[in-house]
Amino acid sequence: MVARCEATSAVLGSGEPVATKLRRIAEKARKKPGFKFTSLYHLMNEELLRGCFQRLRKDAAAGIDNMTKDMYAENLESNLSNLIDRLHRMAYIPQPVRRKYIPKPGSTKQRPLGIPCFEDKLVQAGLVRIMESVYEQDFIKDSYGFRPARSCHDALRALSEAVENKPTNHIVEADIKGFFDNVNQDWLMKFLVHRIEDKRIQRMVKRFLKAGVDEDGSVMVSDEGTPQGGVISPLLANIYLHYALDLWFEKVYRKSCAGYARLIRYADDFVVCFQYKTDAERFRKELGERLGTFELEVEPTKTKVMEFGRFAVQNATKRGKRAETFDFLGLTHYCGTRKDGTGFRMKRVTARKKFVAKLKLFKEWLQKARILKTKELWQIAKAKVRGHYNYYGVTDNLRGIVRFGEIVKKLLFKWLNRRGKKNCLNWEKFIEMLKRFPLPKPRIRVSMFSFSVN
Repeated sequence: MVARCEATSAVLGSGEPVATKLRRIAEKARKKPGFKFTSLYHLMNEELLRGCFQRLRKDAAAGIDNMTKDMYAENLESNLSNLIDRLHRMAYIPQPVRRKYIPKPGSTKQRPLGIPCFEDKLVQAGLVRIMESVYEQDFIKDSYGFRPARSCHDALRALSEAVENKPTNHIVEADIKGFFDNVNQDWLMKFLVHRIEDKRIQRMVKRFLKAGVDEDGSVMVSDEGTPQGGVISPLLANIYLHYALDLWFEKVYRKSCAGYARLIRYADDFVVCFQYKTDAERFRKELGERLGTFELEVEPTKTKVMEFGRFAVQNATKRGKRAETFDFLGLTHYCGTRKDGTGFRMKRVTARKKFVAKLKLFKEWLQKARILKTKELWQIAKAKVRGHYNYYGVTDNLRGIVRFGEIVKKLLFKWLNRRGKKNCLNWEKFIEMLKRFPLPKPRIRVSMFSFSVN
């Protein structure tokens, strides 16, 4: 029989800080995996929401109410008091998110982005803190997306460890078709009940799912998808895939494999390492069946089984072919050797699609930023370059970020030269400018072996 928490608040105590209460909930969730929490919503109090308010971005775009963080802060005390009153009377109704379209990197398509109202962001942040304290104890080790103290680089390190130090000979590169738009809300609510039986938490999550999207004054509500752009969306996505994919792989599929198998997931992007081809091919087939049970589809053009590992190059050469590569988290992974030419190493370089997309975005920004004063433009350009290096400056990818930096310099020269008279800035003057005001230096900032390089 599944245990239930009928008096969570009594267990927690009444005078403790929210952070302490959340730690107690986390500890209980960790020790009792089958425990259902029935009393959590009372933690949506002033202390919790004030902390969430402080963490929200100041420069975030406003929703359909045009409310910003600065505007909300002008009457913070009364605003929080009014919000808490509505929350605990269950009178709080989320507003539709404002839909905005942004360019999709590496594609001519537009990506829909949802911008929630400020109070909706605040309430979602509060719900996330409460729900996270429970679900962080349940999520598998190799789930990395949008979780505390976990990053893309951690997922990449885990992949390196699995390919280089384990008997990985085959990779399944997988993609879920339109995941965030196709999450089945009924299944999501069923998954939520496994751990959280607090009816008010459930009702508030359901309200956000049904808030809808405002596009040109027309509101659309769907039975599918998670709140676009919402603070709560990544957590709900992780809960969905935890039950639909992760637990199935760990508890069922992996145990049926003849050899080594490991799934590494970042949000809806994942790869699976296998020792034997038969296990990999069977997974590719059964994955579609498993996801189909929960109203999801595999994208066939982006899902494949390939030989990859220490023998891949040798075997491909015998067949007169090149060893295959795969993309994961913006990097193309390929089979290589150590610096001395001996021993297998998995290496990586910026994925071509991402490389082209990042340069295109930088160029488009430059075209609009020409009106800025040179000092301001230069500072923003440095921040953009630094951000690129911080992410893509990983082990083996020095050539990739050096090339990016060189093209950025040429773009800066080109567009700065168009601000005044023709050819007002020659290349010699630009080089002197770079000496006086250097751009960030391309160097490896993140080690794929064990630790981050500062």
